[in-house]
Amino acid sequence: MSSLLPTPKPGILDITPYVGGRSAVAGSQKVVKLSSNETPLGASPKAKAVLADIGEKLHHYPDGGSGELLSAIADIHKLPVENLICGNGSDELLSLITNAYAGPGDEVLFSQHGFLVYELAALSNGATPVKATEANLTTDVDALLAAVTENTKILFLANPNNPTGTYIPVSEVERLHAGLRSDILLVLDAAYAEYVRKNDYEAGVDLVARNNNVIMTRTFSKIYGLSALRIGWAYGPDDVIDVLNRIRGPFNVNAIAQAAGVAAVKDQEFVEKAREHNDKWIPILVQNLRGMGLEIPDSVGNFILMDFEGTGKSASDADAFLNARGLILRSVASYGLPTCLRMSVGTDDDNRAVMDALREFLEQ
Repeated sequence: MSSLLPTPKPGILDITPYVGGRSAVAGSQKVVKLSSNETPLGASPKAKAVLADIGEKLHHYPDGGSGELLSAIADIHKLPVENLICGNGSDELLSLITNAYAGPGDEVLFSQHGFLVYELAALSNGATPVKATEANLTTDVDALLAAVTENTKILFLANPNNPTGTYIPVSEVERLHAGLRSDILLVLDAAYAEYVRKNDYEAGVDLVARNNNVIMTRTFSKIYGLSALRIGWAYGPDDVIDVLNRIRGPFNVNAIAQAAGVAAVKDQEFVEKAREHNDKWIPILVQNLRGMGLEIPDSVGNFILMDFEGTGKSASDADAFLNARGLILRSVASYGLPTCLRMSVGTDDDNRAVMDALREFLEQ
C-alpha cells in the first residue's frame, strides 16, 4: 500500500481555524454573553412566529434561489432583485467571492485589523492575504492603495470595521475605489450598516449601482438577531452575481432561515427598536469606561473596543476577572490587539454589570 496521503491545496494548512465568541465559562451556570456582537433584543416576534409553521414542510427542499427572501430584501432596500444573492451567512458569500476571483499567485487585500474571515478565505483558495496598516484603529485609504500590486485581485473593506467599531465616510470609500484598477473587486462588508447614524456614511448601494467591480455584503446575524439561522445577502453587478450563483450550493439557504428572514426584514419597526437601544447605550458605555481610564475608539456598531494598555492592568486579567462573574467579552488578540477586549452592547442590566465589574477590577 502506498504511503502517500491526500494533500490539501497550498495555503490551507496555514489557516488558524476561526474561533467565535465564547458562550460558556467553566463553573458558571448563568453567563452574560457579550462576545459575538449579537443584539440583546433577540429576533423579531414575527420571525419567531413563522418557525411554528415550518414543521409540516421539513420534508420539502427549500427554494434554491431564495426568491421570496430576495424579493423582501429588494422591496425594503429599493434594489433590483436580479442583482441580489443570498448565502449561508455573509461568511459564505465572502468565501464564494474569494473562491471565484482569487487563487494561487493572487493577493487579497484588507486593513490591519479587518475581519478574520478575509484571511481565511484567501488562504483556503491559495491566495496571499495582505494587510495594510491602519491609522488610529481606522481604515487608512492611502495605506490600502499603497499596498495594491499587480497581483491584487480583491480588496475587502469592512465598514464599519469589526472589532474596532470605526468607519470611513463615503467620500473616502469613493476615493479608495477611484484608486483601484477596474479588474480589482472591491468588497464592501457592511454587516453593521443598520446601526450607523452618521450623515457621511453609505453602506455601498450607490457605488455598486455605478460600477462593475464593487459588491456589498450584508447580514441578518446582527441587528435582525438571526445569527443561529445563518443568512447573508449581497448586492452586486450582473456579472458578479451571475458568477456567484454558478458556484454556490444549489440549496445554500435553508427553508427555516428563508421564512424567518422574510418576516424579520419586513419588521422594520423591530429593527428601529434595536437601533434605539444601541443608540442609548453606546455613549453611556463609552463615557463611563473612558472615565475609568480605558482607551475606546468611537464606535458606530453595536460593540465597543476597550484598550487596557494605559491602566497598568492586562486585558487577559480583565477577561478572567469578568469570567469569574459570569461576564463574557471577546479577546481580540487574534486580531492583533492583545491589550484589548471587545464588548457587545447588551441589555440594560448586562451593561451595568460589566461597568460595575470593570470598575471593581481597575480599582483593586
